[in-house]
Amino acid sequence: MTENKQFLEAQIREIYGRVIYTHKTHEKCADVLKTRYDWFKYSEIILSVVTTTSILVVLFGDGKSAQLVAAICSTVLLGLTLYSKDFNLLAIAERHKAAALDILEIREKLLSLLVDIRIGEESIMQLQERRDILNTDLVNTYRGAPKTINQAYDIASKALKENEEFTFTDAEIDKFLPLSLRRTQ
Repeated sequence: MTENKQFLEAQIREIYGRVIYTHKTHEKCADVLKTRYDWFKYSEIILSVVTTTSILVVLFGDGKSAQLVAAICSTVLLGLTLYSKDFNLLAIAERHKAAALDILEIREKLLSLLVDIRIGEESIMQLQERRDILNTDLVNTYRGAPKTINQAYDIASKALKENEEFTFTDAEIDKFLPLSLRRTQ
């Protein structure tokens, strides 16, 4: 491999690594936001039930404490409703999923580019042209993607570094391949 192709490969590897982190961060961000959305919805349901029950106790019985519970739950429920009206967590989570899928496509193309660099049949100019197209696609994808949250990055980092969510042994890959394509027996 020529020195110029080595430089190009080093740059593509760097981009590839960043793209892996970005992809995983968007996936985890979608998961975090979906969990928050679920938590809000369950909280709203529980607070509605407690509020309604407390009001019924007040109407059909005698309960100063039930009035207090109804007032507190109703106030908290109002706060949750006001907060969630401005932030559609489910829609934002879906945007993160879509961004992750777009980034996944670019990630796979970067991987193919790395393989093609190693094969060595394309000229440096052809490889640079493909890199530039992928960079443009990546920047456009980033522009349309929602902002991620620090919690999602921390979860993604742990998933990639500690849980090795993106790594496979030859034996693991071989399980999915026909015998003729396996590396291990």
